[in-house]
Amino acid sequence: MTELAIGIDGGGTSCRAAVADRMGNVIGRGKAGPANILSNLENSLVNIVESARQALRDAGFENETVSTSTAVIGVAGANVGDYGKRIEKALPFRNREVVTDALISLQGALGDGDGIVGALGTGSVYNARRNGTLHGIGGWGSIVGDQASGARLGRDLLEKTLLSYDKVRPASPLTEKVMAEYGNDPERVVEFAHTARPTDFARYAPMVFEGAQAGDVTAIEIVKDAARAIGESLDALSWAECPSICLLGGLAKAYHPWLADRHKALLTEPKADALQGAVDLAVKLLRERQRGAA
Repeated sequence: MTELAIGIDGGGTSCRAAVADRMGNVIGRGKAGPANILSNLENSLVNIVESARQALRDAGFENETVSTSTAVIGVAGANVGDYGKRIEKALPFRNREVVTDALISLQGALGDGDGIVGALGTGSVYNARRNGTLHGIGGWGSIVGDQASGARLGRDLLEKTLLSYDKVRPASPLTEKVMAEYGNDPERVVEFAHTARPTDFARYAPMVFEGAQAGDVTAIEIVKDAARAIGESLDALSWAECPSICLLGGLAKAYHPWLADRHKALLTEPKADALQGAVDLAVKLLRERQRGAA
């Protein structure tokens, strides 16, 4: 029986999977829909399994190989309540571990080394490894957390747009553009906000950064507040001899110019991405289980 390791990066917009042999060589890749386990657990389970099956088919294996494989799945919200354990029980893999997206990001970016990794996409989360010990913060979702994430940038923009409509705050070209999108009807903005998912809010993130680059005062205020939040999280995890900081995700590069100099000085390019981190952890888990069975 061929034993395979599957790494899965379950993101807010899609699930990416890669299957590797015992030596860590990636031999197949797959992709499926989103894995928002806090908002849609059942759909997330379907997409996690489908991404793995696609990766197995890409590697030349049948769907049934899922049941003999070892998998590590990284998803936002795995550290909230019993969500991670519920997913582990429901998945069909022979061996499986559900971990936070921060952990697979850290493993991909740093390998087995020390440092801090911040993942800034639809959500946001941070993890550090110091002398082999892991410590993570954030990743609490956009309603009460995920500062500086795409979802929070969009939410903040809509909030400031309504404040400008009420003349509590000055209007700007960006807030006027947003209001025009909703036909200058604030009730439509509110209706959208009450039904929007994190990914719906996050579509405004590029608009915020474009506005900041163009000098829009509202956009600049939002980005500065977000960069300050990033700095506070990095400071909370940092230590005097911290060797590196890696910022990952779709928004990472956009934030670089707005960071404090002390953080810019430690910025390094990641060794690999979160998916590769999940693969590395899956290969380690496979080897551990094989040793335990020997």
